[in-house]
Amino acid sequence: MTVTKGRRQRHPQAPSEKSDRRRAKRAIFAVCLVLLAAALAALGTWQVERLAWKRDLIARVDQRVHAAPVPAPAQAGWSKVNATDDEYRRVTAAGTLANDKETLVYASTALGPGYWVMTPLTLADGTSILVNRGFVPTDRRDPASRRDGELSGPVEITGLMRMTEPKGSLLQSNDVVADRWYSRDVAAIAEKRGVGAVAPYFIDADATPNPGGLPVGGLTVIAFPNNHLIYAITWYGLAAMVLALLVFILRGERGSRRRL
Repeated sequence: MTVTKGRRQRHPQAPSEKSDRRRAKRAIFAVCLVLLAAALAALGTWQVERLAWKRDLIARVDQRVHAAPVPAPAQAGWSKVNATDDEYRRVTAAGTLANDKETLVYASTALGPGYWVMTPLTLADGTSILVNRGFVPTDRRDPASRRDGELSGPVEITGLMRMTEPKGSLLQSNDVVADRWYSRDVAAIAEKRGVGAVAPYFIDADATPNPGGLPVGGLTVIAFPNNHLIYAITWYGLAAMVLALLVFILRGERGSRRRL
């Protein structure tokens, strides 16, 4: 008996089976597009919420900056001080400047590069508030070159409350041992200078002129980037594009069904 060997014949898939698989893939892809559009729309909504928060923050800070100054929080209220409620509030404080304990913090300002002069203000109760008295250029960093500005005796400082800036700037870390400062870290500066009870904030002195013209106060930069509306439009726009793609696919699916 002769056995004839031949190749196995592959049975082609039925057109309906292929069509079902295509529909399943398109359905999965459509679901993914819906989820993506929902995620993009959620990001847009989050940016709208951030926009409202930022506008409220700007309004509150603007109100504080232009309000009449109030006494700086005393030691009993230090634990309640926070950026949300107190940053950029106009305050006054009276005491004596400890000029022998001033600290220079690197600064880049509209007047050029130089230093912030951070000086402890000793209050009547023995506590201290670190005061940013203002800017001095690099060639005037030595206190001996600006003796007129080294105020002695009782003084009253008016300025803006600022929150401590621990550790350093984005580009440079404070080098406490070498006495190189790139941010106004209240606790670290106070410890380095042997200042006892010190407020957890500092005061940016206003533009009241100092004898001799230095330090130059009133250089606080208040700027809050507010690009949330642009971000919201971008996210919503991307969500709309994804939905448009989904509609295009669904229309193509309906057209293919009609042709069948």
